[in-house]
Amino acid sequence: MTNRKYKEKLDDLILVCRKNLYKVDENLIRRAFEFGFSAHRFDKRASGEPFFDHPYEVAKIIAKEIPLDDVSVAAALMHDVAEDTEYQIKDIRAEFGDTVAEIVDGATKISGVNFMSQEANQAENYRKMLLSMVNDIRVMLVKFADRLHNMRTIDFLPAEKQRRIAKETLDIYAPFAHRFGLANIKWEMEDLAFKTLNREEYDNIARELKARRREREHYLTKFAKPIEERLREEGIDFELSARPKHIYSIHNKMVSRNKPLDEIYDLFAVRIVINSENERDCYTVLGSISSIYTANDKRFKDYITRPKQNGYKSIHT
Repeated sequence: MTNRKYKEKLDDLILVCRKNLYKVDENLIRRAFEFGFSAHRFDKRASGEPFFDHPYEVAKIIAKEIPLDDVSVAAALMHDVAEDTEYQIKDIRAEFGDTVAEIVDGATKISGVNFMSQEANQAENYRKMLLSMVNDIRVMLVKFADRLHNMRTIDFLPAEKQRRIAKETLDIYAPFAHRFGLANIKWEMEDLAFKTLNREEYDNIARELKARRREREHYLTKFAKPIEERLREEGIDFELSARPKHIYSIHNKMVSRNKPLDEIYDLFAVRIVINSENERDCYTVLGSISSIYTANDKRFKDYITRPKQNGYKSIHT
C-alpha cells in the first residue's frame, strides 16, 4: 500500500465513523490503523492483495453496516494481529488498554475454534459455546463482520475450504447474527454461503429475479401507493421501503412448498417504520392497511405483544 493509498483509506474510514457513530476518538482510530497496517505490512491474502485490506474492510463494516463504536472499530483493525503476526495481546493491551485488548483476544480465541460438525443440534451447542467464551458482546459483532468479509472474498480459497467455511457460515454464524438482530448481515451471509454451496441454483434464481425486476418494481409502486396516501391522510409520520426477499429465502420457499419460482408469489417485503413512541400506533397502521388489502391470518405475527428474544418488536402481516 502506498503512502497515498494508506492515507486515503484512513481518511475514508474516519469519515465513515463520523457519519455513523455517536462519537469518534479519531486518535484511537488512527493509532489502531497504523498499528494494524504495520503489523501486517508483509502479509498477503489468498487473492494476492495486502492482508491489511481485510481488517480495514471489517472495520468499515463495524462502522457502517452494524454500526457499533470507535473501540470496536479499533479492535476490528487489529483483530488478526495476535493470530497472524509476531505481536501478542499484551502488546495491544500496553498500547490500547484492556477493553480493546479483550475484544481482540476474544476474536482470536473464536478464530481458533474448530467446528467439526454443523448438524442442527451441534450448531446450537457451538453458538452457546461461543457466547460462553466472550465477556464483551462486541467480540461476537467483530466476528460477524470478519466472517461477512471473508464470505465476500471467498472465491480465492480452495474449493473444499470454501465449502467448509460456507457450511459453517450457513449453520452457525448466520442464525447467530439473526439472534443479535442483524438481519441484513444474516441475509447476506446466507446468500453468499448458498452461492458457494449451490452455485447453479443460486444463479438460476438470481437470473430470474433480474429478468423480472421491472415487473416487480412496477408492482411494488402500485402496491405501496394507496398505503402511502392513506397514512398521509391520517397524519402518520412514516417511512415506507420495499426490498426483494433474499435468494436463499426464496430457495427455501421453493423447497418447502415444492414449487418452481414462478409459483412463489411472496418475493418481496414492504416495511413501514412509524415515528412514534406509542406502540398502539402500529396497530392503527395495521388497521389502515387491512382496510385496503385483505390480510392472510396464517401469516400474521405480533412481535409487539410477544417480542423476539433479541428485543425485536414489529408486526408482520
